[in-house]
Amino acid sequence: MSDRNARGRALSEEELQELVAASDSGARNPTGPVGLFLATIAVVWSVFQVLLASPVSNVVLPGDLINNSRQIHLAFAIFLAYAAYPAFKSSPRRYIPVQDWIFALAGAFIALYGYIFYDKLVASGGFADDTDKWFALAGLLLLFEAARRALGPAMAIIATVFLTYVFYGAASWVPEVIRWKGASLQKAMSHMWTTSEGVFGIALGVSTKFVFLFVLFGALLEKAGAGNYFIKMAFGALGHLRGGPAKAAVVGSAATGLISGSSIANVVTTGTFTIPLMKRVGFTSEQAGSVEVASSVNGQIMPPVMGAAAFLMVEYVGISYVEVITHAFLPAMISYIALVYIVHLEAVKRNMPTLGDRVVSLGRTVGGMLAFFVGFALLCYGVQFPVGWIVAAVPEGAGWVLAVLLMLAYVALLALAASVPDLEPDDPHATEVKLPVVGEIYKAGLYFLLPIVVLVYFLMIEQKSPGLSAFWATALLFVILLTQRPLKALMRGGREMAGSFRAGGTDLISGLIDGARNMIGIGLATATAGVIVGTVTLTGIGQVMSNLVEVVSGGNLVLMLVFVGLLSLVLGMGLPTTANYIVVSSLMAGVVVELGAQSGLIVPLIAVHLFVFYFGIMADVTPPVGLASFAAAAVSGGDAIRTGFTAFFYSLRTVALPFVFIFNTDLLLIDVNWAQGVLVFIVATIAILVFTAGTMGWFLTKNRIYESVALVLIAFMLFRPDFVINRLQPPFADLPPVQLDQALTAAEQGDELRLVVSGPDFDTLEMKETTLVVSVGEEAPDARLDATGLLLLPEDGVVKLEEPVFGTPFAETLQSFDFYGDDPVTLSALRVPKAQLPQELVFIPALLLLGGVAFLQMGRAKRGETA
Repeated sequence: MSDRNARGRALSEEELQELVAASDSGARNPTGPVGLFLATIAVVWSVFQVLLASPVSNVVLPGDLINNSRQIHLAFAIFLAYAAYPAFKSSPRRYIPVQDWIFALAGAFIALYGYIFYDKLVASGGFADDTDKWFALAGLLLLFEAARRALGPAMAIIATVFLTYVFYGAASWVPEVIRWKGASLQKAMSHMWTTSEGVFGIALGVSTKFVFLFVLFGALLEKAGAGNYFIKMAFGALGHLRGGPAKAAVVGSAATGLISGSSIANVVTTGTFTIPLMKRVGFTSEQAGSVEVASSVNGQIMPPVMGAAAFLMVEYVGISYVEVITHAFLPAMISYIALVYIVHLEAVKRNMPTLGDRVVSLGRTVGGMLAFFVGFALLCYGVQFPVGWIVAAVPEGAGWVLAVLLMLAYVALLALAASVPDLEPDDPHATEVKLPVVGEIYKAGLYFLLPIVVLVYFLMIEQKSPGLSAFWATALLFVILLTQRPLKALMRGGREMAGSFRAGGTDLISGLIDGARNMIGIGLATATAGVIVGTVTLTGIGQVMSNLVEVVSGGNLVLMLVFVGLLSLVLGMGLPTTANYIVVSSLMAGVVVELGAQSGLIVPLIAVHLFVFYFGIMADVTPPVGLASFAAAAVSGGDAIRTGFTAFFYSLRTVALPFVFIFNTDLLLIDVNWAQGVLVFIVATIAILVFTAGTMGWFLTKNRIYESVALVLIAFMLFRPDFVINRLQPPFADLPPVQLDQALTAAEQGDELRLVVSGPDFDTLEMKETTLVVSVGEEAPDARLDATGLLLLPEDGVVKLEEPVFGTPFAETLQSFDFYGDDPVTLSALRVPKAQLPQELVFIPALLLLGGVAFLQMGRAKRGETA
């Protein structure tokens, strides 16, 4: 691929599809009876997962299948991995060698080992006997090889290194700082294979329960034709603007992020149309590819359907999926807004022409898009009211009434679609480019919004589980795929009804197959990452990593975050986003929270997990690997490395935002009301646009160096007003620790006191400290200290702490301290809230400075000067 790119030749459509298949669903595609057999296996897997997520799973599936669904999930993934992914580049593509059949069957059997011998393993408490351990070891080897084929060698190598550490962690050649006592083969295999601590742990459980349904939802939505509809709508709305194809690529990729959880597939799906048009209006091959990469990769952070890692956060952080997407919403939105602005600045700098002869004002375009998104959001929110009335009126039959009403809405929207021609993909290489007119094409696919409305309604309003929400949305897509063609044919005069029914059935089967094949890599990634998580829990390496990273960073949280970001980028060169997230979050999330507490900064766990997630997706962009950049270069014919570096530059806002929301959690809408949320959105949007103008070197005209510096400073002030206010007025006043009881009694409800606890570490006996946040609740003033669960022993001016009672608020936080050693654990500092000026006052000088930069540039722009 790199040779082709070096010669500047864009790949053909067939070669591009082969590239996506090799990356996402397997390069091997046998025909005949074998192909039919594998397609059947894929369909059975999809149907099993749909039934598993359905509300009637307990009725239609045996209990032992449900209890062992992770084993079944992995058995399908391993079998299809050996069938779909060749071992080497020279391996056959059109048939499956005998050895791969053997590996596929053996891998599936051993994955099902816990299901087949369930009673035996339960009786032994999950501890492997002599037979079990050898089957488990063989299972790990087969899993690693399947992961190597589907995900590349990095995942298997890293898992092997961790597994080696389990066995040889006590060896003399292992550095003393990470040495541990080691484990026998029997103990290690019990932990990794026959219990839920390793391969069959949380990550594989999330893949089984949630991720499959969302991947299938995307595959079916694409088969229904939603992808082409979204792209055409984006081009109809934005294609006529300066740099329009690039702006449409950004919006279209954001929309198709709903459909494809794969950045590579997203690049190829939208890029084959957008990249040639971007080149036509003046973008270089590398720039066109970079815009597509930056917008496609960010599809994974765009709610309501985010990448697979978002579902893992539900389990790892212990919050609902609704909370995850609420926290992720604002950074994702402003990130896409900034990318549109980047494209706009590139177009202005190069004075790019527009496509087509249609003239529409920018104000009307932006207003129309805002009206659509606000209207869609209000529709999703407003559905709950008529639903509530129907449930109140007919509580017993409400489900059937709602289903009938939904079908009536579908038929009405389908009749609207039947009144206009079906949308055919456009040729971006055509001599004359005719942009679609939104007013003429919007009718053709409005019914595609129904499954999304259903998904958002169940997720956000009903707050059902992600799996059940995706099930109902997927069930509606089943109906749409089977009926859209025949019903349209009937509404247009009843021609070719039989062929329409057959085509609908074919679309559904094809979507089920695609959904299953797209899940192979994710299933294997989560299973293999389970070995790494299992190693952390078995060996205690997480605490060692905490100490090691603290030493490397010198206790500086910013350096620590840089270290974590770099680790994510490096690992991401060989790992998919999901696996990268599991590895880094397992090793580092707790470390960042702990180090932040030691520095006096309380970092919410969700902020750290989103930080890791953001840098994990950046790995798809970053050279020298950057698979999405290679895919974009394959479409554009540009140089892959230059495409990667340009895409990374365009993605600087994605790099900067995680650092911002670690220190300013308002961006994650944590403890923010509606009014504050609106203000945060407006200010954050201005801030990201100003940051973009500063880093792109162009605001109203070309920046001078001091103007770029000023713009970045303004962005910082808008993002971090607390940083400025805290330097002028410290947020806390120090009191003697012995006054804690009085301080709590005098505090107002809702106040937060900071307590610094110092003492010896339970494992190393070295002195350390951490910060506790005590929130004043509704308790009576004289009962607030008891409510904390802290046991204070003042002696000679020193406030010693006894170990908190199990189950009290800080028992888990303080369990890493040694309360029984010679050195006591003490309350070393007490900080109480202090009145401050509103931090929003910082916006005034920041905006005045922005106005000053704008005034300077307006004068130059009028005179025609560029710098």
